[in-house]
Amino acid sequence: MTNTLHIIGGGLAGSEAAWGAAERGVRVVLHEMRPVRQTDAHATDGFAELVCSNSFRSDDWENNAVGLLHEEMRRAGSLILRAADTHKLPAGGALAVDREGFSAAITEAITNHPRIEIRREEVDGLPPPDWASTIIATGPLTAPSLANAIRETTGEDSLSFFDAIAPIVHRESINTDIAWFQSRYDKVGPGGGDADYLNCPLDQEQYRAFIAALLAGEKTEFKEWEKSTPYFEGCLPIEVMASRGEDTLRFGPMKPVGLADPRTGYRPYAVVQLRQDNALGTLWNMVGFQTKLKHGEQTRIFRMIPGLENASFARLGGLHRNTFINSPRLLDAQLRLKARPQIRFAGQITGVEGYVESAAIGLLAGRFAAAELLGEVCAPPPATTALGALLAHISGGADEKTFQPMNVNFGLFPEIAGRGKDRKKALSHRALADLEAWLGTSRRAAE
Repeated sequence: MTNTLHIIGGGLAGSEAAWGAAERGVRVVLHEMRPVRQTDAHATDGFAELVCSNSFRSDDWENNAVGLLHEEMRRAGSLILRAADTHKLPAGGALAVDREGFSAAITEAITNHPRIEIRREEVDGLPPPDWASTIIATGPLTAPSLANAIRETTGEDSLSFFDAIAPIVHRESINTDIAWFQSRYDKVGPGGGDADYLNCPLDQEQYRAFIAALLAGEKTEFKEWEKSTPYFEGCLPIEVMASRGEDTLRFGPMKPVGLADPRTGYRPYAVVQLRQDNALGTLWNMVGFQTKLKHGEQTRIFRMIPGLENASFARLGGLHRNTFINSPRLLDAQLRLKARPQIRFAGQITGVEGYVESAAIGLLAGRFAAAELLGEVCAPPPATTALGALLAHISGGADEKTFQPMNVNFGLFPEIAGRGKDRKKALSHRALADLEAWLGTSRRAAE
């Protein structure tokens, strides 16, 4: 068992790490507490279950940092991207997936891998001494007992923020006499469609009434110890955005740019977009509508939206507390815990935000751990790549005093000449060239 890699957590990061390490010849034991112990957000015991949005965001590798991360992970043999590509849905320029098919594919791949053993059990403390190598990939909903053990070992309090879940609507209950299909600027997505979103228009009076209802609606009450916990700025509840000014939502998730209501031929004052959430097209996700409204209030207020007046909700929005460690202070460039180097961390618990970012850190942790167990050297990817830029940020690039969750973005990359789209393309092409060189070095080291 001394050369076995133990991975705690079967989410996106844990699944990616397990697959990558096993593919490199390492025996893996994957510990997943569901269904022995469920979380407040998960509904199944499947691996890599998507509990919030079904979108992996932009798939444009030349002009968007997360799209570049997609492409890098594909080239690095990512199981998560392979499943996402297999189960993708129409979503304009984004990569969205059928969440059930996606999780089922990951679960099947992990379950059937000859070098992966699955143990359905909760690990309630740090690994025992006879576990030579461990990756903790328990995500933002780490069980309290394990979180306490991490705090005791590191001497650091974990940092937290609230993450909200957007509602899902039954397609048959959407009034398409009002709502219409269109992508912003009629942009063609990966599936070839240019009308991948359902759009519900609001005029100025309807918009103002909706904002007033959001602000007055009854919200989830926080416990006393939760009140000082900050939100992640990239995933704010709509009520919090609305409280920042009447036009905040109209310049955010309800922006009407690039759209024209076919009934009038004009751009509406504001719009609510819905994106397909399953392969059958029967479920649609309210884009950017994560919320902490109580369930009864959600039904009442969201039915004020034209086109959703008779909406039937397959899932209402929710709120859960996410936990992450102060990675710049606690982890080295190989994602090892400085206080106990045989332990690595991966996924959202490291302070990356987003499905793809979580899986990316899992991919790296699996590679690093496998190389170490096999007596090989696996250098971190260059900081000029999306993988390397994200890793560099959480392992020392960020200020440990103000560290907060971060999506991948071009601001994390070393500078390059150029401006605007030319600069983004230059960054992206440099990244893929440097990634290929890194992958080539990794392949040679494994031979």
